[in-house]
Amino acid sequence: MRRAITLIAAALALAMGLSGCGAPAGESALHGDFYTHDPALVAGGGGEPWFVYSTGNGEEDDGNIQIRSSVDGATWERVGQVWETKPAWLKEAVPGVDNLWAPELYEHGGTWYLYYSASTFGSNRSVVALATNTTLDPSEPGYEWVDRGPVIASEGTDYNAIDPGIVEDGEGTPWMAFGSFHSGIRIVKLQWPDGLRADGAEPALVASRGDAVNAIEAPYILERDGWFYLFVSKGFCCRGLESTYSIAAGRSKSVTGPYVDANGVGLLDDGGTPVMEGAGDRAGPGGQSVSGGILAFHYYSQALDGAFRLGLVPLRWEDGWPVPDE
Repeated sequence: MRRAITLIAAALALAMGLSGCGAPAGESALHGDFYTHDPALVAGGGGEPWFVYSTGNGEEDDGNIQIRSSVDGATWERVGQVWETKPAWLKEAVPGVDNLWAPELYEHGGTWYLYYSASTFGSNRSVVALATNTTLDPSEPGYEWVDRGPVIASEGTDYNAIDPGIVEDGEGTPWMAFGSFHSGIRIVKLQWPDGLRADGAEPALVASRGDAVNAIEAPYILERDGWFYLFVSKGFCCRGLESTYSIAAGRSKSVTGPYVDANGVGLLDDGGTPVMEGAGDRAGPGGQSVSGGILAFHYYSQALDGAFRLGLVPLRWEDGWPVPDE
């Protein structure tokens, strides 16, 4: 089962309730505690809660992945973090690791798979790791995130093992896109039921800007109508109102690419159809995920002097390409 929960009613409700008057998403429609970075969204509806897992804060809860929930997608509250303390092995794998970054949530066979990043800023001594649970709801019996260890590490390579994004191909095989700067975005085959890297699988390059900086990261892959859509964040995050993040996308008939944009330019050649750029109160949107037809992202708010916050916008599709319905 793909992590994006297809709930048309939820998408329509959010389109009517959160996108009024063309205002940037989250500017006035979201309430409560929605101050998240790198959101992994699971859209609710039909009585099911919404969840956002996001990058941790190194000054609290040992930097663990944060969890927020909502009953309607509009009013949010913090409901805890994945663990009270990070798995001990992370400190040896990534010396100096502080907070955990950029989670991804994916459901398969009744198990929730939580992929997350451990790194230090500017380094590619990084690890994508995995935890599993039977539910996302902390109030349900049996709720417990179980450490499953590393999925892939990047020390000594030309890539950076952070920012995981999971998708299944047409045969049900899982794949993980990942990457940040360095050589660009890569994809590697995983395996069920453990959710770990498939034996002998090597990462393949699927997107790059082709310059010395290579400011591209945060891949997320969505399958729709026989196409795989690769969303990426281009530019720089984490600079407040000076952040230059923007969201772009390419598509391919094969999960491993080649991905091209609407003009036929490959994402290996710095292509990418624009999906969202900074505007109004919203600087540097990126760190995206999609669930139930809703695009989730963080941005840096002019009204909050550059502090980050969650944005949620319904997606519509025009000529086979995603367009925020703002």
